[in-house]
Amino acid sequence: MAADGEIPGIGAATADASATLAYIWMDFCDLIVGMDQAGISPRPVLGAIVVVSGLAVSFLLWLLYVHHASADFAGRWMFLPALNALLNGLCAISLCVGLYFIKHHNREAHRASMLLAFAFSSVFLVSYIVNHALHGDTIFPGHGPVRTFYLSILASHIVLSIIALPMVLTTFFFSLTGRFAMHKRIARWTFPIWLYVSITGVVVFVFLKVYAY
Repeated sequence: MAADGEIPGIGAATADASATLAYIWMDFCDLIVGMDQAGISPRPVLGAIVVVSGLAVSFLLWLLYVHHASADFAGRWMFLPALNALLNGLCAISLCVGLYFIKHHNREAHRASMLLAFAFSSVFLVSYIVNHALHGDTIFPGHGPVRTFYLSILASHIVLSIIALPMVLTTFFFSLTGRFAMHKRIARWTFPIWLYVSITGVVVFVFLKVYAY
């Protein structure tokens, strides 16, 4: 996620994402049915992933829209937004490298690249939480078409980041437990969503850097 509390365009972004989410949900249900038919029940783990993801998203939404940062930290630790953008960029690069390796059937290098992407995203999440806990939201001051464009990107970024969290965890679960057919099936959705969230995180930072910071 990126920083900014005003998201009037989020309804349109949610509508645009609904069709994709429906396809993902159907694929996810098919995966569960297939595993049950094979005598393997992933339901406890997947249920835990959903619960953890829901709690994480709820906390982040509270941090964004309810928590008020203390004025004591104004002007301090101002490097955090740039660090967040760097981590998002490194995650996007790792994802692309991982895709290259799996396309060339190098599973070990692919796995290392994706674990590195996960590490970058995890460090980003910690840095993101610290930044918002200390500084709160950054309001975008631009007007006109640039504001509309920015808010559209921000809305899609936030909506897809909420979707991405349980999908990333589920994709890793299938891979680390050797369920590679199921991993491949859900990864075709996880990869573009995760990559989009990472890239748009950098884009949001660039907009704020130009107009707000």
